[in-house]
Amino acid sequence: MIETSASAQAGPAGHAPHRATAGLPVPAGVGRFLVLAAVFVCAACGLVYELVLVAMGSHLAGGSVTNTSVVLSVMVFAMGLGALLAKRLRVRAAAGFGAVEALLALVGGGSAMALYGCFAWFGGSRAPLIGFALVIGVLIGAEMPLLMTLIQRIRRQDAGGAVADLFAADYVGALVGGLAFPFLLLPLLGQISGALLVGAVNAAVGCAMVLGLFRGDLSRRARRALLLVNTAITVLLIAGTTVVGPFEQAARRAVYGGEVRSAVTTDGRRIVLVENGPPADGTGRRGVGLFVDGRLRMCSRDERRYHEALVHPAMAAGPHGRVLVLGDGDGLALREVLRHPAVGSVTLVEPDAGVVGLARADALLGRLNRHSLDDPRVRVETGDVFDWLRSWPESGRQPYDVIVVDLPGPASAADPRPYSQEFFGLAGRALAGRGRLAVHAGPPGEDPHTYWTVEATVRSAGLGTTPYAVDGRLPGSCAGPGHTRPPESGRSAHWGFVLAARDAGPPLGLPPDGPRPRAVGPEDLRRAAARAAADRVAGLPPSTLTRPRYRG
Repeated sequence: MIETSASAQAGPAGHAPHRATAGLPVPAGVGRFLVLAAVFVCAACGLVYELVLVAMGSHLAGGSVTNTSVVLSVMVFAMGLGALLAKRLRVRAAAGFGAVEALLALVGGGSAMALYGCFAWFGGSRAPLIGFALVIGVLIGAEMPLLMTLIQRIRRQDAGGAVADLFAADYVGALVGGLAFPFLLLPLLGQISGALLVGAVNAAVGCAMVLGLFRGDLSRRARRALLLVNTAITVLLIAGTTVVGPFEQAARRAVYGGEVRSAVTTDGRRIVLVENGPPADGTGRRGVGLFVDGRLRMCSRDERRYHEALVHPAMAAGPHGRVLVLGDGDGLALREVLRHPAVGSVTLVEPDAGVVGLARADALLGRLNRHSLDDPRVRVETGDVFDWLRSWPESGRQPYDVIVVDLPGPASAADPRPYSQEFFGLAGRALAGRGRLAVHAGPPGEDPHTYWTVEATVRSAGLGTTPYAVDGRLPGSCAGPGHTRPPESGRSAHWGFVLAARDAGPPLGLPPDGPRPRAVGPEDLRRAAARAAADRVAGLPPSTLTRPRYRG
């Protein structure tokens, strides 16, 4: 940097004059534009890395507010730490910025592949996720102090003006990166390939800016090293995109423990259907497991007990000519509903059209759900279940005798709205006078706080409740990290449900003249009511949209 006296630097009103600095290969105005363009690109890449970590945390560690908050908090803290550490690099700002961008491209670009690999082969993702958030945050935080020094190398100006220019380019780049991630990178490339290519762009742009504008600040040896390192990183990241397919296949086999029949990505969620040996019912047919974002949603070895326990008690407690099913894109709860001859019409609302398409297209899954989605009595709609219930009065539809809520549960759902007081109030509004509501509410033994918060929230919407819990997964169920393992607390893992109706909780039983359940009998339901009561947690407040009470 050219040294000037204080009097020479001071301009009108105390501002430094716009003086070009010698040694640049381009005019000062062009150089300044190129630096700001590089800031724009690097900011877009940095935000993509952040979104990759948030998305991977949601998919692998659970889409809870807690996980998202931890990732973002650690990253913001690390950015401040990186800004402090960068103070030591300002004397060699060009070399420091080149090194930071090379390391950021390598770590950020490879983060999605590394996190998925840790999840697949080592069964853990939270600790590596925090580690990546810390490292990437430090590197992003180190960028701005170094860029501030470099842009002043091009043309001296007051600090406020330089900061304004840098932050403007940074924020606009972040906007572009934030929009490109869900609308371009995810649908066209996926998380792993998208992150790898963004890392390659990051390395190329950072290296080009330093060697193109500030090569005079580096020795011949430093220039050669910077070029070789960034070239190697760029080639490595681009080459990584060619092995993403085999890598994902190997990782899926490690995650799901079976042959992957189908894998699709819709609305940013990964849906995988796995074939994993004969089911426990002795039919000799191959069993299947349905995973969403790496978490088990359905296993054919024991799904019948779950769906019979969810559906048949609600169907037994009164009329059931009109039924509404929320969730259940796999058609298995719908299968149980249609076993009742008195059912005249069913509306199924599933948030993810990909699950419905898979349930219709796959032969094994279609045989398991008895092609219930194609029954003439069934109307299938895809969309947000909360918004669907909210618009129900304007739709002209008649109230429903039974509403079945077959969603993942508030502890594992990325969207807790369907388990809020407002949601159950909307569902109660759509019930007929003698209508019943059946809700999957999570395991009362393993997570009593969540289960009884759901029950308290249903009651807060003006409905009487009957809680019950049936036996959990069978030993040897579908493998993979999404499989329900015995909880560390030593409590048994069960499926918990809440049956509700206006005024008072409906009786828990099975229809005497209805279809005969194959997995859940009257004695099972009597034990189910006692089992839920044994783990009761009293005095819990309801969960609302503004005060969610579920622990992530």
